[in-house]
Amino acid sequence: MNYWEDIEIGRNFETGEITVTAADIIDFATKFDPQPYHLDPAVAEHSIFGGHCASGWQICALMMRLLVDTMNRDGVRSVGSAEVESLRWHRPVFANDTLNAQICVTGRKPSTDYKQYGLIDCAIEVVNQSGEKVISLTTDMLIEREEEVTDE
Repeated sequence: MNYWEDIEIGRNFETGEITVTAADIIDFATKFDPQPYHLDPAVAEHSIFGGHCASGWQICALMMRLLVDTMNRDGVRSVGSAEVESLRWHRPVFANDTLNAQICVTGRKPSTDYKQYGLIDCAIEVVNQSGEKVISLTTDMLIEREEEVTDE
């Protein structure tokens, strides 16, 4: 297991991969972001994006899946995020794009709200199969502490 005390600034995590299909894009858009360029590939060809692309919010959800799977794989005792400080969409994700993410720990501090957890600051970049950045964000994550803390 990796507790907050075990995670150093500069540590990098590389996620697995996930491929976005046209059906995934349409399903997500139908439920959560019904923009014409997400719902209809023919309409999407004439949009500002020039093709059938996924909702930015779908990409955020996929990033979260990659992050959770990676933390579980590496035994990191993560319980969630307290804040997303910044988020930027760099380029669209199209049907059949394959994504992965790099997660870099940029800071760490004890949580002032939850003594049993510490916070790690993370810079996350999601890239497509060509290595092109599709989203980037900075966030913090609550990580379980190994030892109970009574006062800080």
